[in-house]
Amino acid sequence: MAIAVVFFFWGTPLYRNQRPAGSPLTRIAQVLVASVRKWQVHVPEDISLLHELTDKESAIVGSRKMEHSNQFKFLDKACVETETDKTVGLINPWRLCTVTQVEELKSIVRLLPLWAGGIIFSTVYGQMSTMFVLQGNTLDPHIGPHFKIPAASLSIFDTLSVIVWVPFYDRILVPLVRRITGRERGFTQLTRMGIGLVISIFAMVAAGLLEVARLHIIHRDNLYDSRDYIPMSIFWQVPQYFLVGAAEVFTFIGQLEFFYDQAPDAMRSMCSALSLTTVSLGMYLSSLLVTIVTNITARNGKLGWIPDNLNRGHLDYFFWLLAIMSFVNFLLYLLIAKWYNYKKMADDLEETKLEDAYEKH
Repeated sequence: MAIAVVFFFWGTPLYRNQRPAGSPLTRIAQVLVASVRKWQVHVPEDISLLHELTDKESAIVGSRKMEHSNQFKFLDKACVETETDKTVGLINPWRLCTVTQVEELKSIVRLLPLWAGGIIFSTVYGQMSTMFVLQGNTLDPHIGPHFKIPAASLSIFDTLSVIVWVPFYDRILVPLVRRITGRERGFTQLTRMGIGLVISIFAMVAAGLLEVARLHIIHRDNLYDSRDYIPMSIFWQVPQYFLVGAAEVFTFIGQLEFFYDQAPDAMRSMCSALSLTTVSLGMYLSSLLVTIVTNITARNGKLGWIPDNLNRGHLDYFFWLLAIMSFVNFLLYLLIAKWYNYKKMADDLEETKLEDAYEKH
């Protein structure tokens, strides 16, 4: 950590800081207030009548102009210029916003369903430090006659999985898929995240199958109250750790790239932070699920799925529950991904028009 701190301060002068462009939360609030104030105003069919600066630069410092989109038309009321706005003279941003400012909010709203889908994935990811460890504590940790590996240390296989999958994805998988799809990145970012969600389902299935096999040995050898390790190697957990690592490469990295790419220019820091909040909320959801499952399954004197003695419980049912939740989450993700509209920048549209004109010429 000391070396890391030295490198951090050594590199600080080399970093290019972008000047703050004002609070994005303030701009969001302005669009909402202006929309509510003009809830009776009719949005014109001709979008060129909506308020936007006539020069090339956007009114938002550090942001390019954004093209108008047809989703969430109620918010367009915020950039309809009324007679009152014209007579006042100075533009009040709490009454009249630019198209770019409205499109900023639309971009955030479009990202929220995808953000919510990442919470379930983070819940699966959180099992590595919770249920996987509890499961591993009952398995044989011996490597040879004298060495034992702690159950919590098995998460190293998640790290190794990431180390293997990142170069495999960049050097082998992307060039291969690029030949098929013709896209520079191979997969779209939405496809990449979807693949990770599918892999997370198989990670829970692998954990559930291992738990079924573990309980079978306990039942066969009558080891319900045994305090010793059952005759099953802890390394049978490696596949589920490896699958979680693979899912992490596809979903977590893809999500961070997607949120940064689709965020408005002046909101990239906020959207990057927003994508990372799925991890914390996933951990909270994991704790909530354990509490709910314990309260429901342990009624009327029953031990429940997750008792103190896992040999008398059904941890496999909890893994099946997470697998089902992940599957439903993936189905909802497919619907959201199909509905999603990528942001359009004014500069990009001008470049496209120039390219089309050049090709026609």
